[in-house]
Amino acid sequence: MIITPSYSSKILAVIIAALAWFALTVQFILMVKTNTTPLPETIIRYFSFFTILTNLLVAVYATSVALMPSTSWGRFFSNPSVGTATTVYIVAVGVIYNAILRALWQPVGTQRIVDELLHTIIPFLFLMYWVLFLSRKELPWNAFFMWLIYPLAYCLYIIGRGYFSKFYPYPFMDVTKLGYKQVALNSLSVTIVFLGFSILLINIGRLKSSKK
Repeated sequence: MIITPSYSSKILAVIIAALAWFALTVQFILMVKTNTTPLPETIIRYFSFFTILTNLLVAVYATSVALMPSTSWGRFFSNPSVGTATTVYIVAVGVIYNAILRALWQPVGTQRIVDELLHTIIPFLFLMYWVLFLSRKELPWNAFFMWLIYPLAYCLYIIGRGYFSKFYPYPFMDVTKLGYKQVALNSLSVTIVFLGFSILLINIGRLKSSKK
């Protein structure tokens, strides 16, 4: 079934998509300009950040539901489970960055603008999108099992590639400094964060759905 977005939800989705595509593009340009690694390696590193991958997911999601609702992409992203999972991922990006990583560096100028967009503004706007337009969709209790595949696969990829490249995009996943045991514990902690947000949003959706 094709779900036609309301005018207000479409406007918010367009705003989210525009901000996400802008931030992703500018962040890529900044990385190319500042990185000393060869361009192919820079591109791989760019797509090795969970922040980049998740904001890309948000950009594709918002573009699809707002501008292409009748296409296969639009129908896929109109699925309430996909929308809620995307919300979990991008909210986790914002929470983990602002709680743990923000204090580790102080970006300035254009980098600071992009940083705030990727880690604060876009996560907040997408959460508002979910609250306003998706939160009344009841989902099964076990939906979060499928949602955990993405962050777990990401952790395995970063650890596996880091073994050969020695590049770890986040300090709490740096095996060369922390060791595999500590990185495994850190990854477990991050997984618990995803699990907690997943259960919370599922419960909110079920509660609101029962009050229709």
